[in-house]
Amino acid sequence: MSAVTPGMVCSHHHLYSALARGMPSPPRQPTKFIEILEQIWWRLDVALDAEMIRWSAMLGAVEALQSGTTAIVDHHESPSCIEGSLSIIADACSEVGVRTNLAYGVTDRHGADGARRGLAENERFLRGGGRGMVGVHAAFTCSDETLAGAASLARELGVGVHIHVAEGPDDATAGERLQALARDDWHLVHCVYLDRDLPGTIAHNPRSNMNNSVGYARPAARPNKIVLGTDGIGADMLEEARLAYVRLREDDVLATPDTVWQWLDNGYALFPEARADRVTWNYPQADSAWHVAFTPGVRAVHVESDAGEVLLRHGLPTRVDINEVRAKAAEQATRLFGKL
Repeated sequence: MSAVTPGMVCSHHHLYSALARGMPSPPRQPTKFIEILEQIWWRLDVALDAEMIRWSAMLGAVEALQSGTTAIVDHHESPSCIEGSLSIIADACSEVGVRTNLAYGVTDRHGADGARRGLAENERFLRGGGRGMVGVHAAFTCSDETLAGAASLARELGVGVHIHVAEGPDDATAGERLQALARDDWHLVHCVYLDRDLPGTIAHNPRSNMNNSVGYARPAARPNKIVLGTDGIGADMLEEARLAYVRLREDDVLATPDTVWQWLDNGYALFPEARADRVTWNYPQADSAWHVAFTPGVRAVHVESDAGEVLLRHGLPTRVDINEVRAKAAEQATRLFGKL
């Protein structure tokens, strides 16, 4: 038993959601998933600008590091600030010392020009040496032409497509529309209402699915490789794993924590170097799935990169001033709420 583990990987995040805490109530109370998107997230993402993107990413990265997470697969959307947005996120997280795999979520919600600009941002970032995938919001907000364009660009660049798939009933036809496009290197997020098997890795986000009341994805029943994400609700992967296990156990009383810890381990496929990061926890059996599954409050106290650099000391980031990051993020949240 050991208090030291590799760095954790958050396999699906929305770093911009760090600013959403305490946001004003929506104009009307959402009662179903599509209304949650329309009244909350689609109002928020269109209000984002460069400074909001920068400080939300930096705060999200700091909090990830404090949770022992050293690598993040992020899916971003900011329709009013598309060009350069992925580089802003990459630079902010790099400053903290957290690795990223980034994608801009292409959508036709803002017309054909918005979709074109989203594809162009993915291409600009990836051709410039950025680490990531081609992002798509979801099949139900994209035309067939946009989906085909994203798939074609991903094949040309030799990367996968990072896309929300059948998260809610409004996207229940995603499987049929994506069947001819999806490949093994695709990153399929949620898959709650997916009616068929598709090639690719499935990113399971149990806390978000429960929060949005969309149902249980039953990832263990899929033939795909499963990874764990948070869908923007922080990056505490041990906490997400505990919840994922309880949700799995509710569905199958014979399930064990080992299944969920395998999902965590699968995250290293996109970040193999994170295995060489070293996280020291405040709990002496942090490397045991059976211990951690039933032990709340396990926190990272020290993080070293694979190169030996100390990124977290006594629970605090070493590269940035956490108080400044929080203050700047609070300023941007106030600006965001003013827009809303």
